[in-house]
Amino acid sequence: MEKIPEKKRFNLVARLKSNTHAMRGLEVFIKSTHNAWVHLFFAAAAIYLGVMLDISELEWVSIVFAIGLVMVAEVFNTAIEIDIDLTSPDFHPYARDSKDVAAAGVALTVVMAGIVGMIIFIPKIIALYI
Repeated sequence: MEKIPEKKRFNLVARLKSNTHAMRGLEVFIKSTHNAWVHLFFAAAAIYLGVMLDISELEWVSIVFAIGLVMVAEVFNTAIEIDIDLTSPDFHPYARDSKDVAAAGVALTVVMAGIVGMIIFIPKIIALYI
């Protein structure tokens, strides 16, 4: 049997150290993306409503996925914007298009998350007042 080269072997310590890059990326994202705070506010509001309205497990899964998709879309949008700013510091229509398309991805996930929230929360809120 062929021996695996040392650098290709799984190393738990190296894997744990590599997570510092992801944590740094999360820090860059939170510090540099103003919309992240808006998304976090609405995520907190959805979680609060979910607790107050005692939503089901399936509804929680839907809310968690909706929140996660919005945040992941915003992370990718931020990464694309950082890259475009680096590779195309001067105005270029393709650079603008790339940024706009990435932003559209975020907008689509926000709309989807809003629809999920309305499907879950509106009937429960109406039921409180009827």
